Amino acid sequence: MENPPTVKGGKQEVSHSPVKDEREQRIRKITHVYYSRPEVQKAIFDFSADREICPRYFEGFGKRPDSLQYESDIFGLVKKGATSFHCSEEIWSNPLNLSTNMNEKELDKLRTGWDLLLDIDSKYIDYSRIYAKIIIGFLKFSGVKNVGIKFSGSKGFHIIVPWKAFPKEVNSIQTKDMFPEWPRIITKYIMEKTKPKLIEEITKLTTPNKYIKDFQAPKEVMPDLILVSPRHLFRMPYSLHEKTTLASIVIDKDELENFDMKDADPMKLSAEKIKNFTPNSRENEASELLMQALDWDKENSPKEEIKKNFEFKPIQITDKSEKNFPPCIQKILPGIKDGKKRALFALINFLRSIGVEKDMMEKTIYSWNEKNEIPLKSGYIKSQISWALRKKPIMPPNCAEFYKGIGVCFPDNLCKLIKNPVNYVVKKNFQANKYKHPKNKDNFKNNN
Repeated sequence: MENPPTVKGGKQEVSHSPVKDEREQRIRKITHVYYSRPEVQKAIFDFSADREICPRYFEGFGKRPDSLQYESDIFGLVKKGATSFHCSEEIWSNPLNLSTNMNEKELDKLRTGWDLLLDIDSKYIDYSRIYAKIIIGFLKFSGVKNVGIKFSGSKGFHIIVPWKAFPKEVNSIQTKDMFPEWPRIITKYIMEKTKPKLIEEITKLTTPNKYIKDFQAPKEVMPDLILVSPRHLFRMPYSLHEKTTLASIVIDKDELENFDMKDADPMKLSAEKIKNFTPNSRENEASELLMQALDWDKENSPKEEIKKNFEFKPIQITDKSEKNFPPCIQKILPGIKDGKKRALFALINFLRSIGVEKDMMEKTIYSWNEKNEIPLKSGYIKSQISWALRKKPIMPPNCAEFYKGIGVCFPDNLCKLIKNPVNYVVKKNFQANKYKHPKNKDNFKNNN
């Protein structure tokens, strides 16, 4: 806390806080020793790849955008006064091309991915530790077993689920373009699902009476939603913290229980204890987490009035055999070279829209994938089918340019009369049923 202003000679003079000066002097002495270590430089540099970085000069941040080109850049900035280093959750094709004047589309074009970063902060390290353990357990329950954990440098923890773990596309939507919307939704979903357990565990610490729940304490350790915003920065692993002079060290899950803030003393950190903050995730292991969060958000968002005209009505189709499929779908089924993800999206929604049963739909799709020159990963197909089955059936994309884009649009005479592949099957069935009845046959002959 700063000292109050002093008054001399009738004029008010603001005295500098000796506590603040001593703290600044201390952190600056430590920075030169700590950041000069090659292993520390390497840990920070390795994590900075394709991220926007920004040094902090004790009280203020440096220019943006910036990036690290060499490990030695870190100590070079320290010699100029840098005390800590911060970076983006977003991953960019070229961070130096970023600009505050960029609109959403320009940022989407430059962004190649994003990490989910959960910032747990509290007045008490014990509360933060409890919540970190609960979140890690929930992530594991949701199929995400590989997460990174680091001490924030103060009284909290950062948990990371890397970009590699997320599906790159959901229902033809590019996941990379859904920042910060989807990370925010995931964070809110985790908060909601873990809150009861958090209240239960914190109550054990705050009162001997288990029937009196501590509902206020959880508010002090919830993940920081402000962090999930465009171009927001967070403290990099092994960066120092100006207020505590502790290092933001990476820890293993089994070290969380017995972690002590003294373990983050930068002057006692050995090279052997330096770890990678980004875990070796499996491809798409966070697919279920993302889809559960999106479903939860849809159910809990304010309901919009839906016009009846736009509600899906099941189509009664008696003959669902491939001979009644439109040319574009028939061109997809033997396997294609390009546009497989778009084709998968069209196939799933086409088959569901005409009423193909789940087992037959899955059989058809997996059979199709085996015929592709380079098959899609089965995990990707499984996640897309799982996502689709949670929703009401939706129509596949309309004809237009979609099917031309994947090279399967070869219209016949009937195609000229329809706007969607499903309409093709409906008309085929209508004609077939029409010819079955003598009266309809006569009417057809008389009208032609």
